Amino acid sequence: QVQLVESGGGLVQPGGSLRLSCAASGFTFSSYAMRWYRQAPGKERELVAGISDAGGSRIYADSVKGRFTISRDNVKNTVYLQMDRLKPEDTAVYYCKVFARDYWGQGTQVTVSS
Repeated sequence: QVQLVESGGGLVQPGGSLRLSCAASGFTFSSYAMRWYRQAPGKERELVAGISDAGGSRIYADSVKGRFTISRDNVKNTVYLQMDRLKPEDTAVYYCKVFARDYWGQGTQVTVSS
């Protein structure tokens, strides 16, 4: 059974940092690209970042480029999202997803507020 468990969300002040983790199980993690999405209240879910199966290729939404970094550890079966210089508009529930598969985590709330 595929499981994706996000953690690391919380409340942070503008300009602060958070590191999200997504622990995967139930499939061959190292064979799949992974994605982070987010959904803010009243808005559609949007792609934030993606990483290839071996980690050599990454993509980012324009809104987070230069501030967020996606990475993965194929030994620990975990994908990460390092979020720096956070802004109030980054407030959302963040989800990890297996690329090209309908497997989602439960989400972790990130709130950026003073």
